[in-house]
Amino acid sequence: MDDAGENLDSLAAHDWAGQAGTRWLAQLDRFEGMIEPIGKALLAQAAYTASETVVDVGCGGGWTTRQIAAAVGNTGFALGLDISADLVAAASERATRAGLANIRFEQGDAAIAMPEEAPFDRLFSRFGSMFFAQPYPAFANLRRMLREGGRLDIAVWAPVAENPWQRSIMGVISEQIDLPTPQPRAPGPFALAEQDYVIDLLQSAGFSDIKFDVWTGDQRIGGPGSDAESAARFVLDGMHIGDLVRPSGAEVREAIQRDLAALFERNRDDDGVRMGAKAWLVSASA
Repeated sequence: MDDAGENLDSLAAHDWAGQAGTRWLAQLDRFEGMIEPIGKALLAQAAYTASETVVDVGCGGGWTTRQIAAAVGNTGFALGLDISADLVAAASERATRAGLANIRFEQGDAAIAMPEEAPFDRLFSRFGSMFFAQPYPAFANLRRMLREGGRLDIAVWAPVAENPWQRSIMGVISEQIDLPTPQPRAPGPFALAEQDYVIDLLQSAGFSDIKFDVWTGDQRIGGPGSDAESAARFVLDGMHIGDLVRPSGAEVREAIQRDLAALFERNRDDDGVRMGAKAWLVSASA
């Protein structure tokens, strides 16, 4: 329990500028495939049009930024902002290969960064706004990135209790190790699960007209087409939850991987491992 508790700090902090970003890069296509349906839903909600300028916060490998650049056209502009230099380099390379001229990527902490192109018309973030150590000043900085009358669109996870994929994975792991008690609102994937908290963050930052839409669907663990074994390795090697398992040693990891593979096999179809998921699609006016 002590090892898991000590490791909770690193799990909550999500060292995106270091190991976390490196792990994401190593599994980039699988991560992108897993959360692509939610990215598409948020892009549809945002409904970008020609000539808009957009900042994509926590852009990762830049898939959403590239979609935005295509939507706003040559008279618009898309900036991908991410704290991981490795991911920014990969995103830049992919945009170059795609032949996009109206796009740029920048390494920086969105809690304090202010890109030279600011203020933007729009701000987008697919699961990139839940990791701020100090959320209130961070969201105030996001507001400063937008012009008056601009708009924010972000996707965040709904509570763990409403996300069978996460709840089931945690259940399997808890059979082998003692997991630390979750801290509500602590930096991490589910930090913005409470709608009242999100409303308070946004209003305190100067946003108004806050709206929530609900996305529910299948989370393809490890991306479409993954088999049960590869999905189990993906969870332990690529996702942050693996940080809780590593201190327990190889034998415990093997047992957890075996149990995860059994869970995923029970939830597998012809297109891979399928488990239910739920996210909030949030919009607000600056």
